[in-house]
Amino acid sequence: MSSQKVEEKVNEQLNEMGEEKKDEILANFDRFKHYLGDKVHKGEKLGLNEEQLAKGAEKIGDYLAKHEEPRNREEKLLQELWKAGNQEERHKLAHILVKLVG
Repeated sequence: MSSQKVEEKVNEQLNEMGEEKKDEILANFDRFKHYLGDKVHKGEKLGLNEEQLAKGAEKIGDYLAKHEEPRNREEKLLQELWKAGNQEERHKLAHILVKLVG
């Protein structure tokens, strides 16, 4: 699966997700990690490499930074790091998140 297809799939899932589901996932950091970990494991089963997984995590990070308020300290820290970083640094942070939940 190409990186562009991964990004399109992530965008599609984020746009289709209802507010109640978002609230459930973002209610605490462990739930967020579990959600992201589940997506990483599904991506691995589809044959995605680490770079493709990180691009998917980067899309999620971009979406959350633009559209969602942090609901706990950990999410607030991630949002601050995301906003402070440039594109390259956010990409590296996405790699770290994939490793954290993988």
